[in-house]
Amino acid sequence: MTADPIPALEVLMDAAWPAPDRHDTGEWVLRAAEGVTQRANSVWPRASAADPAAAAREAVAWYRKRRLPVIYQVFDNASAAPLNALLDRLGFTNQSETLVMAMGPAAPEGPLQVGPLPADAAVELAEHPSAEWLELWWSVDGRGGAGALETARAILTGCPSLYALLRDDGGRPAAVGRLALAGGYGGLYCMATRPDARRRGYATRVLRSLLGAGAARKLDGYWLLVTAANPGARELYARSGFREAGRYFYRQERPRRHLTGC
Repeated sequence: MTADPIPALEVLMDAAWPAPDRHDTGEWVLRAAEGVTQRANSVWPRASAADPAAAAREAVAWYRKRRLPVIYQVFDNASAAPLNALLDRLGFTNQSETLVMAMGPAAPEGPLQVGPLPADAAVELAEHPSAEWLELWWSVDGRGGAGALETARAILTGCPSLYALLRDDGGRPAAVGRLALAGGYGGLYCMATRPDARRRGYATRVLRSLLGAGAARKLDGYWLLVTAANPGARELYARSGFREAGRYFYRQERPRRHLTGC
């Protein structure tokens, strides 16, 4: 990781949540996954475009062919100012403010080491998402039916990962999480707890188990994404040693009104 961690984190984030349909323009990466998740259906402006207006027109044409809205994942930093100015002029909305939190060399306050954590025998770890794991995660975070879930599975399994599942006292899946393994780092994704099983420490146990599994693999650091509107999750991650390394927004074109016959 460099002193400015965000560019390196962007590469890791793209690897950890790979869109099955993508086009690299040499400056921007256009990503699509049949509308499943904003992240996999957004423009990643990896480098500043020499001609932002022309690049934006190319993006519009690419997404129109797929009948998808044009969405940009834009970090809140000075280098994004020209793109944000263009999107403002085009009337794009600002949505889903998301914090990137990091622990280890990527953390803005310097390295934080994750020592050996005690194993939690109740947390089940696997290299592939089980049907139970997928069912719980999708019931909390998913949008869409069986087809959308299969697309989501393809995204998840497009990157080597570890999947954690914790059951309640009755044996029902209570909480899940995923640790994406990319470039010697670990990305925490899909942290989800069944609504009626919350506030019982399940998420903390899943998090600690995944961090422990990462420490056993000698990962160099960790990152995660959390919406700014979720203070409970932000507090959990801060207690575990994560610090904010940046934030981004999704910039989406406004829906167009279509004339009807009425």
